[in-house]
Amino acid sequence: MTKKRTVKRKVKEPEPTKEQPSVSEQSDNEEDEDEDDDSDDDSEESDADDASPTPKDDQSSSSKAAAAQTKEPIIQIIPRDPSKPEYEESDTSDEEDIRNTVGNIPMHWYDEYKHIGYDWDAKKIIKPPKGDQIDDFLRKIEDPNFWRTVKDPMTGQEVLLTDEDIALIKRVNSSRIPNPEHDEYAPWIEWFTSEVEKMPIKNVPDHKRSFLPSVSEKKKVSRMVHALKMGWMKTTEEVEREKQQKRGPKFYMLWETDTGREHMRRIHDPVSAPKRDLPGHAESYNPPPEYLFDEKETKEWLKLKDEPHKRKLHFMPQKYKSLRAVPAYSRYLRERFLRCLDLYLCPRAKRVKLNIDAEYLIPKLPSPRDLQPFPTVESLVYRGHTDLVRSVSVEPKGEYLVSGSDDKTVKIWEIATGRCIRTIETNDVVRCVAWCPNAKLSIIAVATGSRLLLINPKVGDKLLIKKTDDLLAESPNLDVIESERIKTAVQWSNAEPDEQEKGVRVVITHFKPIRQVTWHGRGDYLATVMPEGANRSALIHQLSKRRSQIPFSKSKGLIQCVLFHPVKPCFFVATQHNIRIYDLVKQELIKKLLTNSKWISGMSIHPKGDNLLVSTYDKKMLWFDLDLSTKPYQTMRLHRNAVRSVAFHLRYPLFASGSDDQAVIVSHGMVYNDLLQNPLIVPLKKLQTHEKRDEFGVLDVTWHPVQPWVFSTGADCTIRLYT
Repeated sequence: MTKKRTVKRKVKEPEPTKEQPSVSEQSDNEEDEDEDDDSDDDSEESDADDASPTPKDDQSSSSKAAAAQTKEPIIQIIPRDPSKPEYEESDTSDEEDIRNTVGNIPMHWYDEYKHIGYDWDAKKIIKPPKGDQIDDFLRKIEDPNFWRTVKDPMTGQEVLLTDEDIALIKRVNSSRIPNPEHDEYAPWIEWFTSEVEKMPIKNVPDHKRSFLPSVSEKKKVSRMVHALKMGWMKTTEEVEREKQQKRGPKFYMLWETDTGREHMRRIHDPVSAPKRDLPGHAESYNPPPEYLFDEKETKEWLKLKDEPHKRKLHFMPQKYKSLRAVPAYSRYLRERFLRCLDLYLCPRAKRVKLNIDAEYLIPKLPSPRDLQPFPTVESLVYRGHTDLVRSVSVEPKGEYLVSGSDDKTVKIWEIATGRCIRTIETNDVVRCVAWCPNAKLSIIAVATGSRLLLINPKVGDKLLIKKTDDLLAESPNLDVIESERIKTAVQWSNAEPDEQEKGVRVVITHFKPIRQVTWHGRGDYLATVMPEGANRSALIHQLSKRRSQIPFSKSKGLIQCVLFHPVKPCFFVATQHNIRIYDLVKQELIKKLLTNSKWISGMSIHPKGDNLLVSTYDKKMLWFDLDLSTKPYQTMRLHRNAVRSVAFHLRYPLFASGSDDQAVIVSHGMVYNDLLQNPLIVPLKKLQTHEKRDEFGVLDVTWHPVQPWVFSTGADCTIRLYT
């Protein structure tokens, strides 16, 4: 490319007259009209070089003379010095710092590109780095000149406005003349005459087509209307709307999603600010006398100056004669500020109120009619004891019943008739009775005082009675030497002759009073509990070998009751708060059940051996699923007083509980073979026929081994049968 030559214009301007504008205005207009385009070809530049004037040219001299005659500006072309930069000698303001050489075109053409134009060497001009709104916010905080910085749309660079530019913008915004030196009230110059001429300059009559609608315009408008209907063309508003959607939102939420949900929520679902509490009588300017502080209260209020949060009131009530006498409140501004803080920092989370019907909260249980049979009425009352009946047990075949009472007697009853067949007197209070579960033996274990009596009741099959006497008459010869610890705790002996006549065959004497006795399922082992025996409080006796053993060497707590597992060689030991399960073969602890209760009263195990029912003195029944957890599967609070006894039925899915509120509650407890299905527990019937004596109600419950009948004993000296 050939180098351009710089053109300097030296203008001699004559003095303007009223009829003629100044020469400077004319020259500026000429400059605007003759402005060169950046996209001129090289051929035009070379032509411009060849057309440079010479001093010998006659035309130039003639042009000077003509210019002098017409008083027009003289233009002198001076060649550019090649050693200096191209624009150094230029005095035109529009060529000072033009880096973007694409010309006056819409700059949004380059929105999708990384450059904004090309330089003189046809190289791309990369856009300056563009920050996000967080950067603009930080610059707004830190840069004091941020408010006067604007972005040049042609170059993408930031331009710092001068004071003159700002003054000019302010004048334009306030609808004033931009140039402050311009006199808008200057004398009017009439460039054209204001006198109306009588005759017009031209008097050409209007053409006929000026009165008729244009056919071409009509076709053009119809095409545009059709394009708008078809969606090929869009209105200006739609185009602007699409541009805004492409650009995205101008601002975005810093801590919230910018989907507009927060905005819509504030419009349609506003959260009202929390209201302040209404003032009380103490905050009045004339409070009642009882609200004013006396000397003691004033001293206490002043003493808590360092701990104002402990004060009952955050101010001291005062009394004034009238509202005009009330002084200005000194803490008004601070309390207003704290109130504004409360409103600003208030968690505007709206809690959704759940409208749930009570029907959905109550589990749907089957109807009791579908769970029959179960005991519903009282059928028989067995009367004969003179003191409270503590324990009751049923024969394995279900024909006879044995009971023990505080009147020091053991009575054997016939279940069907309610007749007392035999009464056996003892020397002490009978705490517990248990019929041997083995149907081939006729033995009753009776815990009276510190003695355990093995009694043959002499009821039922005579061959069975004789076989039992023969078994208990002979004591086996054992070569095993018992330890001193066992000898001092328990001693086996045959009954005295007078007791032999009553049916007592073997006496096991303990060193402490016995509270409970329970049999193993096969009828050879039985266990006794002595709560005061410390580490020897639980003993296991073997009937065939007539020997005893102490399973525990250390005391884990005050033992309340024990139980044998119906299938496995496991031993359940209940202390006051927890239940421990031991393996009798491995002689180790298997599991510890946490009851979270104050005092355990009794327990019963399901015939399948996977579920345990525990009664407590704090009005609860606990159902444990031994395969599921060490914590209760379900806690039942069906009674209003201490629960003393619970019992499972051997055949039916039933269990019963007796309490000091004189009630026996029968419940349905179905345990499924499917291990994934939870047990179904449904309370069925509340049987309340016992009488209360000395705060005691029902002391013991037990089930008939064959029929769905339940027996209960109470403090009213009776045994009741519910069928």
